[in-house]
Amino acid sequence: MKNFFIVMMGFLLTSCVSNIQEKEFSDVKKFQKDLNAEYLNPKETPLRGSNFTGFKEHPFFPVDLKYRVSAKFIKTENPVPFELPTSSGKTRTYREFGKVTFVLDGQELTLTLYQNLALIKTKKYKDYLFLPFRDLTNDKETYGGGKYMDLKIPKNNVIILDFNKSYQPYCAYNAFDYNCPIVPAENFLPVRIEAGVMYEDVYHH
Repeated sequence: MKNFFIVMMGFLLTSCVSNIQEKEFSDVKKFQKDLNAEYLNPKETPLRGSNFTGFKEHPFFPVDLKYRVSAKFIKTENPVPFELPTSSGKTRTYREFGKVTFVLDGQELTLTLYQNLALIKTKKYKDYLFLPFRDLTNDKETYGGGKYMDLKIPKNNVIILDFNKSYQPYCAYNAFDYNCPIVPAENFLPVRIEAGVMYEDVYHH
C-alpha cells in the first residue's frame, strides 16, 4: 500500500508539473501570436511601405522554458529620476525601480528594472516596468541595440522573467519614425539568451 501511495504521489506531481509547463508554453505562444497580429495591423504596426506589405510573421527562437526564470526582486529606495538616451539622441525621463537577480546555466546574473515617469501617470501603465537588456546574441540572431521585456510590479520579492517574451524595439524596424531607449551598460548580460524574437536586419537597407 505504501508503494502505491508513493507511485500515485509521483504521478500527480508529474501531472501537475506538466500542466504548469503547458500553460507557460501556451502563454508564450499567445505572446507570439499577439505580436504578429500587432505588426500585421496597419493601425498598430511600426512597419512602413514594402516592409509592411512583405511582412508575414516574426522569426522566434524555439520556446525554451529554461529562459523562464524566477528572480529575486529588491526595490530601489528613493530612486533619483534620470534622463535615458534614445536612438535619436533625445532623452526620456526614467527612474530605477529595482534590481532582479537570477541564476541561468549556473551563473548568477543581475538586471535593473525601470519606470518611464511619463507612462506611469496613465492608468494603463501605472504598474508597468521596463526591462531593456543586451546579451551575446545581439548583432547575430537579434537586434544589435538589444531587446526589451514588459513586466508588472511584483506583489512580493519574487518576479518571473520570461525571456521567451522578449522583443526588439520599434526602431529596429523603423528608425525614421521611432526613437528607442538605449540599453544601460548595467543591463549587458555576458551570456547568450536564445529566447524571444529573432531579427533579420532587412529593414534598414
